Parts: sequence; structure tokens; C-alpha cells
Amino acid sequence: MYKVIGIVGSPRHAGNTRFLVNEALETLKQEGIEVELIPLDDKRIAPCEACNACEELLNCNIEDDFQEIFEKMTAADGIIVGSPVYFGSASPQIMALLDRAGFVGMKTRAFERKAGAAIAVARRAGANFTFAQLNYFFFINGMIVPGSTYWNVGYGLDPEDVKDDEEAVRTVRNLAKNMAWLIKKIKA
Repeated sequence: MYKVIGIVGSPRHAGNTRFLVNEALETLKQEGIEVELIPLDDKRIAPCEACNACEELLNCNIEDDFQEIFEKMTAADGIIVGSPVYFGSASPQIMALLDRAGFVGMKTRAFERKAGAAIAVARRAGANFTFAQLNYFFFINGMIVPGSTYWNVGYGLDPEDVKDDEEAVRTVRNLAKNMAWLIKKIKA
């Protein structure tokens, strides 16, 4: 069985980012992929301290919720990360996770040849930069990023406003179909 995790880097429990990541996960389920949603709104992920303990330990020695999520990331065949746009960039919650996972992942090559995809949600602007910012994690870790019919961005302010962004919903569904196809090819 193939597995994809969807990490929601929004502090809002029922926000727009979670809605779009869930749309992708539901489509993946329809494609026969096991999925798990990991919202960060109830997790504590401290930022990287640049202590370099991961050099020797090959994991992070900060005690918080990171290690549990990192283990799920390394066990998955695909990872979707979603973030709202905060002042033109990704949320601090998702970046703390990706920075730490990136340091450990680069040392262990734990993410190499896994599928990865980003979803960004903005009220008005900054979605393209945030989308690119999230994708850097995948590229530096040797992951494969499937495309869609447009960039995986959506627009909305209030919770679930993004469901009225029909193009965004269509785009993340197409992304999920492409991710399912890619994972099945990679793992064949």
C-alpha cells in the first residue's frame, strides 16, 4: 500500500489551507492511496537551533513534536505541505518543521525519490512566493514534484472561503491524481 501524508502548517484548525490539503488527500484516497492528515495547529515544533547535533545523531535532539512527525514523513511515499501566506511567506509553524526535517533529511537522504507537493493559500498576495518557498524543501532533498494544471495556490480569508475558488480546488485535485500516478510509477 502506498501512503501520503498531508501536513497543514496553519494555526487555524478549520482554515483554508486545511480545506485544500484535505481535498488533495480525498482525491488520493480515491486513487487507492492511504492518507493521513497532520495539522500543526496542536503541535509544538520549535525552530532549528543550528546546534548541529543532527550531524552525529542523524535526528534532532530538540524535545517537542518534531520527531513523531519526521518519522511519519520518512515512512511516507509522498508528502504534501500546505501553508497560509503570512506577510508574503510560509507560516512559522511549517517552516520550523521543514527547516529541521531538511537538515536531518539532507544528512540521511531520507526523502530522496519520494513525491512531494506544496499548497499555498493567500488572502490576496504572496501565494507564488510561498508556493516556491515550500517547494525548495522538496528540491534540496532529492524529491520529485508532480505538476498540476496550474500552481497549487488558493485564495480566501475566512475559514473555507477557498472552497469558492473553483480553480484552486480543481488544481489540487489534479495535483493529487498526478501524485498518485507518480508514486505508483516510482514504487513499481
